[in-house]
Amino acid sequence: MAAGHGRWLALGLALGLGAALAVALAAPPAEAEGATYLRADRVLVLKSERRLQLLRGRTVLHEFRVSLGFDPVGHKLAEGDGRTPEGRYLLDGFNTESSFYRSIHISYPNGVDQLRAAHRGERTGGNIMIHGLPNGVDWKWDFRGGSDWTSGCIAVSNEAMDVIWVSVSPGTPIDIRP
Repeated sequence: MAAGHGRWLALGLALGLGAALAVALAAPPAEAEGATYLRADRVLVLKSERRLQLLRGRTVLHEFRVSLGFDPVGHKLAEGDGRTPEGRYLLDGFNTESSFYRSIHISYPNGVDQLRAAHRGERTGGNIMIHGLPNGVDWKWDFRGGSDWTSGCIAVSNEAMDVIWVSVSPGTPIDIRP
């Protein structure tokens, strides 16, 4: 096998494992007790404004403050760079067993992200989520301050996570803009 083929084989295996992870995480969210929420058909994250919007058509259903990766400027390029990805992805799984208060998986890295990283000889990283605060920690985070602390995820308050959880479904697109 030529040297270049080994890299493509490894990339193909990584893509397959990513798809398996997405299938394993994909589960419908639980309904909120006594609350009715309109389903969002898209999520928009404006990184420079530290805002996440749940949209239905052009209507903003809900808007929340967010914290991002600890080095948020620019698109995520490599594992450990502290950046939050930019681009269009899908919400592809709901995780109640997270280290954080609920988490929803974002389909980063996509095929383009993986090809770019492979070309640079780097790993893309992954496991990018929208999530609440860390479990088991009595931590009151002020999302108005704009402090970024995740490894590349999008963090919201636990109250915001409850609303997001019941407002989106697996397959909902998420646009993450600079």
